[in-house]
Amino acid sequence: MKETIDYSKKENWCKIPEITKDVDTFYIYATEYIMGSFEEGAPDFATIDNAEMLEGAEIEYRDHASAFADATNVFMPYYRQSGLKYAGEVFKKTGTADAAFSGMPMNDMIAALDYYFEHCNGGRPFIIAGHSQGSAMVLQLLQTYFKDHPEYYARMVAAYTIGYSVTKGYLAANPHLNFASGESDTGVIIAWNTEGPKNVETNAHNVVVLPETMSINPLNWKLDETYAPASMNLGSIVLDAETGEPSIGDIGADAQINLARGVVVTHAKDDPMPEEEAKVAAAFFGPDGRHAYDYMYYFNNIKANAAKRVTAYLAN
Repeated sequence: MKETIDYSKKENWCKIPEITKDVDTFYIYATEYIMGSFEEGAPDFATIDNAEMLEGAEIEYRDHASAFADATNVFMPYYRQSGLKYAGEVFKKTGTADAAFSGMPMNDMIAALDYYFEHCNGGRPFIIAGHSQGSAMVLQLLQTYFKDHPEYYARMVAAYTIGYSVTKGYLAANPHLNFASGESDTGVIIAWNTEGPKNVETNAHNVVVLPETMSINPLNWKLDETYAPASMNLGSIVLDAETGEPSIGDIGADAQINLARGVVVTHAKDDPMPEEEAKVAAAFFGPDGRHAYDYMYYFNNIKANAAKRVTAYLAN
């Protein structure tokens, strides 16, 4: 494996957009090297051309990152990410999967960010966003890379670290970072982990839900337990059962924070997964984990919120 990835080559980017907006988004995709990572002799990290990862990244752009495409120019690099199996092994040893992302994946992402800021950004404000492994990496970058580059950090509209834990300990250790307190504050971290009621009732094991984690409600943008009914949902991504094609629909995706667990609880209709995938998902995210749907349930609300934060930033 090459020591570094050359991000001047277009094939190492999932998306390099035409510049049509005043603000960018730099998006880091979630773990897409999933089932292949459990195969006999599979490497801990995906190669940059791993087919499962490349296909997953495209789907993630469609179902997650494109929420930022109306308000911003979305950049999305490929990187040699940790496989789900290896992330799980690291979690078992240490109580968090962070160390699985801090070596090669982080080195690739720093190289991608260096290239982006030097050759692509042009001094524009930006959102940095991710999901799951991608969000874990954003949180690491906020306390290292952006601390070392205050000139970049000063232009950050917001950081969406959805699908990973932003703990009170993390915020205490990084006093230069602030968690969002509403729907239009800027320079802040926006995060939540979505679960169904059964996960909360059984206090289920979920690798992305760490002790003292925080969530903001993606429908009413509050930090307390105020219930947000599905009528506040502007539209969820729904996949056609036969073709897998997405459309915007209503699946009853309400939202209420459970402060004790630090998650967003929903009664949204849950799509059945293939049996093997369902087993893996339950082992990592609990019997009623909704990790895969953190963006999809609240897609149009995320889209509207990104636009609102961009407008607020540009107004200042």
